[in-house]
Amino acid sequence: MWWAMSLLSSSPLLHIPSSTPPPTSRGSFPPPPRPTISYPPPSSSSSPERRRFISKVKPLHSLTFPTHPIRCCSTSSMSSQASPSTSQVQDCLLYSRAYWVTESVIAWNVDVLGNGSCYLFASKGAALSFSDDGIQGQDVKIKLEEDNYGLPAKVIEKFPHIRDYRAFRLRPSLDVKPLLKCQLAVATFNSDGNCSDATGLQLPGVLDELFSYSGPLGALYSNEAVSLFLWAPTAQEVQVCIYRDGSADNPQEIIRLEEYNGVWSTKGPKGWEGCYYVYEVSVYHPSTQKIEKCYANDPYARGLSSDAQRTLFVNLGSDTLKPEGWDKLAHQKPDVLSFSDISIYELHIRDFSASDHTVEPKSRGGYLAFTLQDSAGVHHLKKLSNAGISHIHLLPTFQFAGVDDKKENWNCVDGETLKKFPPDSAQQQALITAVQNDDGYNWGYNPVLWGVPKGSYASNPNGSCRIIEFRKMVQALNHIGLRVVLDVVYNHLHGSGPFDENSVLDKIVPGYYLRRNTDGFIENSTCVNNTASEHFMVERLIIDDLLHWTVDYKSYDFFVQVDGFRFDLMGHLMKRTMMRTKDVLSSLTTEQDGVDGSSVYLYGEGWDFGEVAKNGRGVNASQFNLPGTGIGSFNDRIRDAILGGSPFGHPLQQGFVNGLFLQPNGHNQDTATERLMLAVSKDHIQVGMAANLRDFVLTDCEGKEVKGSEVLTHDGVPVAYASCPTETVNYVSAHDNETLFDIVSLKTPIGISVDERCRINHLATSIIALSQGIPFFHSGDEMLRSKSLDRDSYNSGDWFNRLDLTFSSNNWGVGLPPEEKNGKNWPLIQPRLADPSFKPQKSHILAAVENFSNLLLIRYSSPLFRLKTANAIQERVRFHNTGSSSVPGVIVMSIEDGHDGLPGLSQLDPIYSYVVVIINSCPSEISFLSPGLRARTLQLHPIQLTSTDYAVKDSTYETSTGCFNVPARTTSVFVELRKI
Repeated sequence: MWWAMSLLSSSPLLHIPSSTPPPTSRGSFPPPPRPTISYPPPSSSSSPERRRFISKVKPLHSLTFPTHPIRCCSTSSMSSQASPSTSQVQDCLLYSRAYWVTESVIAWNVDVLGNGSCYLFASKGAALSFSDDGIQGQDVKIKLEEDNYGLPAKVIEKFPHIRDYRAFRLRPSLDVKPLLKCQLAVATFNSDGNCSDATGLQLPGVLDELFSYSGPLGALYSNEAVSLFLWAPTAQEVQVCIYRDGSADNPQEIIRLEEYNGVWSTKGPKGWEGCYYVYEVSVYHPSTQKIEKCYANDPYARGLSSDAQRTLFVNLGSDTLKPEGWDKLAHQKPDVLSFSDISIYELHIRDFSASDHTVEPKSRGGYLAFTLQDSAGVHHLKKLSNAGISHIHLLPTFQFAGVDDKKENWNCVDGETLKKFPPDSAQQQALITAVQNDDGYNWGYNPVLWGVPKGSYASNPNGSCRIIEFRKMVQALNHIGLRVVLDVVYNHLHGSGPFDENSVLDKIVPGYYLRRNTDGFIENSTCVNNTASEHFMVERLIIDDLLHWTVDYKSYDFFVQVDGFRFDLMGHLMKRTMMRTKDVLSSLTTEQDGVDGSSVYLYGEGWDFGEVAKNGRGVNASQFNLPGTGIGSFNDRIRDAILGGSPFGHPLQQGFVNGLFLQPNGHNQDTATERLMLAVSKDHIQVGMAANLRDFVLTDCEGKEVKGSEVLTHDGVPVAYASCPTETVNYVSAHDNETLFDIVSLKTPIGISVDERCRINHLATSIIALSQGIPFFHSGDEMLRSKSLDRDSYNSGDWFNRLDLTFSSNNWGVGLPPEEKNGKNWPLIQPRLADPSFKPQKSHILAAVENFSNLLLIRYSSPLFRLKTANAIQERVRFHNTGSSSVPGVIVMSIEDGHDGLPGLSQLDPIYSYVVVIINSCPSEISFLSPGLRARTLQLHPIQLTSTDYAVKDSTYETSTGCFNVPARTTSVFVELRKI
């Protein structure tokens, strides 16, 4: 037959005994837990679902594997090495340019010339090498035949980046599973028998087809025993080392696991609970081209020793891990009737209390600080909750690298020493950066293990302390009336390779969990070590982890109270992964699972870049792929229009609120260009205030009626992408880049007063607070927070990240920010930090906090600010002061409610029948005459009438003329009381 192949080896590798039964050496396994998710099988013309549970992998009894000494760490891996030159044919096996995509198909972009041939090589001991005679050291050499029909459609759908590769077939009757445990290579030979090309193989496609698995993984607990399950289909041997405690030098027991169709398992005594374990996995690793003995934590770890040295046997259903009142917590949480009612406040756990002297020293910077009801920070959170903030978004709380779990190992700089230096000195940053990798600070975007709380935030990083204290934190936030959002980072992992102490997944199934480029090297576009959610078991691990944080699916009598997830670089995940996540979470019910999964909100960064851009690895979860899903993504368009430029542009580029055209800072000299930029920025903001809906119709700056999707950015990309309001998360600042106050201080003219800068800060937050869609605020936006103009403070320590919740200081002028990310801008930064007139006083900060609270109170004073559907926004929201003759720098938005005599528009608000929001970014008072609003019985919102902001109180409206007067740099809200 055309796909026939020949076996040209004397090795008995493929002639192997019948497979072993499931392990029974330690007794029969307990029945699997109630399924929480049904994973659909990968598409295949054969039956992978059947194969997943019935076919059994055949042991390699005929192979003897080399042993290697234990290696604890290494600083090198293929992910950090440059790809070798293509001219160095002798190094061809360093590459993995071919893809084993199904059981019988290998894809390779290679030319087979004339009567040439192609072969697959396998070596049980990783002895393959290249010589003038071709590949040497193989145990098996198998001829492949090209399929002239090309790759199957299902392969192209899963791996679109190799759609044009050639397809080479193996005989379907061949049992390939033993080969997948070997070092593999393919090579082509010309008609003279000389090797013309060779390369290693990437295996995720065939692993998904043969070994996709939906059964139990991790540690399972019964009344009598503990069982372990590890998915490792390419491993040659797996053992588990059991330790009595987290620091013991030698294991008390070493047990060999048995394999059944790629899953290794064993069963142990109940006494394992409270002990620790590490897997020893013998496996071929492509980064070293050797059979390595890798030591790794359990990917499904739920507890750890300090610094993730070992996995803790911990049963999360145990009563000893529940804070008092935990089982009843879900019923005490505030109701969120619609996602449109959400307001999000982003907060870093350490920032919250590290500098709060009303918190006892042992609790500062950790989970327990949230439980101290009389601290300054908790009082502030209560005020925000009472004003309307519904969700606290916590920066990464899982086990991450970059901060030692043991506080006694931290090396910190004394704050009193830092205070002695001038506000524009380089001394502070020099001392901070000298210890930045040894102190207690990092944002946490360095994932090691996703399913365990970070140990450095706990009072004791060993044992179950971190679990209990994390739950106490969530419980305390719920009692305040706040729901919790966890920042999840599934797009990359901090470690890779067989020796890195932070590597886990890449030790257990090398080359599977991390996305690789067409040469076989790890993609690093996210930062380092991109993960590949297009692979079945990667997606499964992500969904299982989200289920773990949402509800303890092994015990149904208590609740893990997490109400949302923010996905870091969500665009690097597949849309399918996000949709399956949403479906699985939505299926959870209070009656069956203790959680209303439909109330869990999902949102993230939908940026489209790197190898996934333009669906390069499949349909990804980017902004323009998410409409119709109900999943939110950050609206960077409104941010850039409000502030000017982008985080990657010139730091002095002004925007709508900070002086563009109206009060230039000298960066641009072309007045006509700046006037046009201001008008275009207003269009972008108006689209964002209408929830960035792609079908929302408005009049643009040229006087044309356009849809939101027809308003374009400077590079021709549509501004709007959402199909419903909850798909848009509007924001003006976040943990990334400079704080809002710092951006305002950098972009405004040097000569303006600090009072004006504070008003601009408030103006920017008012746009977000009063927009349709979901508002998102960075902690400190409301208190003029500064990081001394640091644009990337992820590792800048407590000094530059200080959050003063006593409102005594906003942290401006604490030294030049770290040189690595800010040095090129020091000439701009230094004179501003040195000028004492830039620094706000406590009175400014207190006023900003009050103004921010008032904005939230206004938002929640009327459902008109939180419309639930795109149709409702189109029907009710209008923008005035539009077209070519509009007043520059002024946005006028009205929201109409139903009333008698207005057919087709229902009544939503029992108090207000009409709302007008006027945003004046001009440095002077404006008068705006609107014939369309004349005769309305509008008055300034009651909250603004009683505000201590005397400027906003001067806002007026004349019914007879429809004329509004609004002070400089002020947002005024006018309401029409419903006639009774």
